Amino acid sequence: MSSLNVELVAADRKVWSGEASMVRARSVEGEIGIMPGHTPLLGVLIEGDIVIHTTEGGDQTATIDGGFLSVDHDNVTIVAETVQTPAKA
Repeated sequence: MSSLNVELVAADRKVWSGEASMVRARSVEGEIGIMPGHTPLLGVLIEGDIVIHTTEGGDQTATIDGGFLSVDHDNVTIVAETVQTPAKA
């Protein structure tokens, strides 16, 4: 089974990178889901949550203030000015 190579980047740091089975985000055109094999895409994201379903079976969740999402050959790059992640317990 193929997977996505995902990078979540804030203006000042790389927040998360790894393999995922799916990415969900909110774009100016509505909620979008990216799975392996998705057509190339460049989307404008609005404030909201990014959910990355990792191949290990967990989820990485972050809240962004808006930004861009790029999909090209199962590589997904999400760039935002600010990214807030839940505090680790």
